[in-house]
Amino acid sequence: MEDEFQEFELRLPNGGPVARGRLLSEKGSNGSQKFLVYAGAPARGTVVPSYSERRASSSRLRTQLVEEGRLRPSERWPGHLELTEDVEFGSPSAAAEVMMGRSANGWTRWRTKDDRPLSEFMPGVWAGPNRAWLIRGSNVSGLDLVQHLWLPEGRVTLAASRLRQGVGQGTSKEQLSAFVRDDYESTATYSQKQDLVEELHAFLSRIKPGDTVCTISGGLLYVGEVTGPVGQTSSEDGRSNLRRPVDWQSEGHSYSDLPEELQQKLSVQHDVVDLTSVQTLIKGLGLSDQELEEEAEAIERDPGAAILVARRELALPEPTSELAEDLLVHDVKWLQEVRDLLWDERQLVLYGPPGTGKTYLAQKLAEFLGGGPEQVKLVQFHPSYAYEDFFEGFRPKEEPETREVAFRLTAGPLRELADLASREGNRHVPHFLIIDEINRANLAKVFGELYFLLEYRNKAVRLTYSGDDFALPPNLFIIGTMNTADRSIALVDAAMRRRFAFVELSPRTEPTSGLLRRWLEAQERDDEPAELLDALNSRIDEADFRIGPSYLMKPSVYRVGGLDRTWRTKILPLLEEHHYGEGLDIEKRYGLEALRAEVAAKRSGFVLQPGDIVWDDDRSQAES
Repeated sequence: MEDEFQEFELRLPNGGPVARGRLLSEKGSNGSQKFLVYAGAPARGTVVPSYSERRASSSRLRTQLVEEGRLRPSERWPGHLELTEDVEFGSPSAAAEVMMGRSANGWTRWRTKDDRPLSEFMPGVWAGPNRAWLIRGSNVSGLDLVQHLWLPEGRVTLAASRLRQGVGQGTSKEQLSAFVRDDYESTATYSQKQDLVEELHAFLSRIKPGDTVCTISGGLLYVGEVTGPVGQTSSEDGRSNLRRPVDWQSEGHSYSDLPEELQQKLSVQHDVVDLTSVQTLIKGLGLSDQELEEEAEAIERDPGAAILVARRELALPEPTSELAEDLLVHDVKWLQEVRDLLWDERQLVLYGPPGTGKTYLAQKLAEFLGGGPEQVKLVQFHPSYAYEDFFEGFRPKEEPETREVAFRLTAGPLRELADLASREGNRHVPHFLIIDEINRANLAKVFGELYFLLEYRNKAVRLTYSGDDFALPPNLFIIGTMNTADRSIALVDAAMRRRFAFVELSPRTEPTSGLLRRWLEAQERDDEPAELLDALNSRIDEADFRIGPSYLMKPSVYRVGGLDRTWRTKILPLLEEHHYGEGLDIEKRYGLEALRAEVAAKRSGFVLQPGDIVWDDDRSQAES
């Protein structure tokens, strides 16, 4: 410490008076650094609603000080309390919490006159704002360390069985690498040594007093605050352990009730995990929105507002009748069902024959549910598409300065959208990835380990290339489109089918069967194209090869000769391919002449059967 008698100040909220004190060299029984608050220091007159539950030990101490008369109503500051003598607290945070009547991080709240936080005066402490960490407990001789040591004794430990003595706070990663390489030379693999160096460095040098620490035991998440520097102990058999003092909250939180994003981070399989990206969610555990609002009103610059923003609920808007009318969908209930499937499954495939509007509907629905096109990204699969294209991989990149080309790890569209969706402030906004022609790629090759994440959204996996621990954000939804006339549908395996909900768009059922009629009515056109399409599809035996209405929903169709041209160049070639090698006369069976004759016969009350002979105006015969 720079100055053993450095004085620190704590300003009470809403422009209140200032308390003063200093850090002591003595430590408590669990290693916490003690803090002395001077006589005459003001304290807030009331406490926030959650004080006694969240900070039980500080609440009991405050009550004791009041009962003993050492903390009494102040004459100098009406509405406040005042210490009548110097009081020694177990940690700077305990002192701040008693004086402020709420949860408080004393390592940042106690500051010098020139506004430097107390944490800057700790030797070997990592600079920067406070962070949040997961430290996993372990079982030793059948005992759960969390329940039998950490919680009752106010500490957290990290096993370092062979690490030499004398390794202290602030040890660099380079030094730790050398120590681990020598001390664990024949007892750990290369990858185990790498992981151990990262965990030891975090515990020794990155974690600092004031940081939030979490651990899991018996299906509960326990949350506490680091209250002092790291220490090293040696057991009777010579095994080394690292420990830090922690002020644990009295109650745990059920793992199954935690926010999904927090569950994802907690699923990472390391002994020490950085949870800073979900720190606001951790701070809000056990607090209702009303309590956060009350704290925000009572405490100046309170983090309650940030917590409220972080915990804003993800939601998909309800489809409206206006959306159904815009998309020419027959019933808003159909859109509601698609929305509910997306909400339940997170992944959905629209499948059907060509021309049924799968991609158009996917885009419009995603834009409506996501709040705009900026939350929607579209990719198209093809046979050569791979994991490296879809998620991440090494690609050649030119260095602007040297003009040399080197392979760099590059994010693909899914990784980019996932990173965007998981940013602070975006987590309550739905983001959509549309995969057009999803069945045309080798899906097992494209998705890789992401297959697991599609089914288990509250878990994380180690990535193949970057080695990062990755989870799909809860607000990322995937809509695929699948052409059932494409023979590559056979590539869709059972694993894929289990992870996606499937919604059919077929000319034989709504909303597709009546789509062309609704469009023609909206365009104030004759319904003959719809009659012709119905007649065409009635002659196609296999439902997957029937023709969708999109081919006839374009302005070019309704120019002079447009319908004949579209039929000849777009629809008949599809049917030629379908009947390839069968020797069928496509023009006689599916041509406009035959279909117009059938439609005319139906309108006049006659019903023609396939094989009947009809005559057009030029007295040429065509087979119906």
